[in-house]
Amino acid sequence: MKRSREKEAAELFAALYPRLAGWCRRLVDDDGTAHEMASEAFTRLWARWTAVAEPQGFLYVTAANLVRDHWRKVERERRAVRRVTAEAAVSASVEPADPSVRMLVQSLPDRLRVPILLHYYADMPISEVSALTGRKEGTVKADLHAARELLRAHLRRSLDHTR
Repeated sequence: MKRSREKEAAELFAALYPRLAGWCRRLVDDDGTAHEMASEAFTRLWARWTAVAEPQGFLYVTAANLVRDHWRKVERERRAVRRVTAEAAVSASVEPADPSVRMLVQSLPDRLRVPILLHYYADMPISEVSALTGRKEGTVKADLHAARELLRAHLRRSLDHTR
């Protein structure tokens, strides 16, 4: 029994780790950080192995949370650098908004960001996003629509500031 669980865990790791690490890589733009996140997601899965009904979903939700934490840390660091730079310069000008999609997705509220990450970045169908988030499919579709509209508006504003 224990042997089959270990084999199942090893097969799951072999099947999902490269895809999960690649997904994280696209979101954080750093190989080392992406592999750390994927490894951490698997570590958290192993700690709850017998209690997790949907291992793949658990891995992606855990990784999404790790990505969000990483983005928050990066943003705190950027703010600190901006403060130091602004204090050092007598007439510091405000930097234009970063129009990168990653930063725009990061700016979304959690209820909109998680479905975007799972559906568009992890290529999960709406039904799976619905099951993982515990929301109805119609709600997930509405959240995806709302998120796209917010992203469009943010992108327009960012582009207008750079002209």
